[in-house]
Amino acid sequence: MANALDAVLSQYEKNTESRGNGDGMTQEQRLKKYFTTYLPKGTKSGQSKIRILPTSDGSSPFKEVWFHEVQVDGKWVKLYDPGKNDGERSPLTEVYEELISTGKESDKKLAMQYRPRKFYIVKVVDRDNEEDGVKFWRFKDNYKQEGILDKIIPIWRAKGDITDDSEGRDLIIELSKSKTNSGIEYTVVQTIMYDDPTPLSEDNDQMKEWIEDEMTWSDVYAQRPVEYLEAVARGETPVWDSELKKFVYGDGDETETIGGGSKKEVVTETVEDTQSKMKVDEDLPF
Repeated sequence: MANALDAVLSQYEKNTESRGNGDGMTQEQRLKKYFTTYLPKGTKSGQSKIRILPTSDGSSPFKEVWFHEVQVDGKWVKLYDPGKNDGERSPLTEVYEELISTGKESDKKLAMQYRPRKFYIVKVVDRDNEEDGVKFWRFKDNYKQEGILDKIIPIWRAKGDITDDSEGRDLIIELSKSKTNSGIEYTVVQTIMYDDPTPLSEDNDQMKEWIEDEMTWSDVYAQRPVEYLEAVARGETPVWDSELKKFVYGDGDETETIGGGSKKEVVTETVEDTQSKMKVDEDLPF
């Protein structure tokens, strides 16, 4: 795994200089594939331990993926951006660019909620829940270099490839509660420490299963169709019609559809996200 160290450091340097649908899984199965740094209500501090899994080709385990953070039906959700990720049309980015182009301060402020933002997704084993198998940890890039990746990189520099299956290291994540200016509580990754070198698992079969697991982040994080993004860009609420097996959208009592149908139920990400209740234009240190 010697190449992984160079790949990670090269990726980090490049970014600081420039500063899945999951259809085959049930919702319960999908929820177990998210690793989140979330402290429940009433808990002021806590700790989690993970092991970042090695990549099969020695590339960086930190996948760069762009999402929009917008409100859908009153809830903050993260929507995969087809423009930044795939070079395809992105209705939300179109709204962002149109608002920016007016030159008005009010439009510029409004545009921020439509801007695509870079996240990192890394494949891990949650040491507290190893029975769940591999998981994926998504966290936001931080242009101030105060984010999660910025806390992990010094460990790579000092200790080498921490994903090595024989002599890698678990990461110990110290968590605490903080509040936004408006008084909303959220979880902060306070520090990230490292454990002593250990094998990924003492059980060779278990180690092999984790390393060879072919699941990717796109199997877990939903990628909505362009029609869904168009509806959100128009300020409408897309809903899933279980009979028609498609998204429809509407506003108030008047329900319009994408290709016909009727409103059934609102579909949003149900995973508790540490950033889900925060304003999208706040750049918080995680």
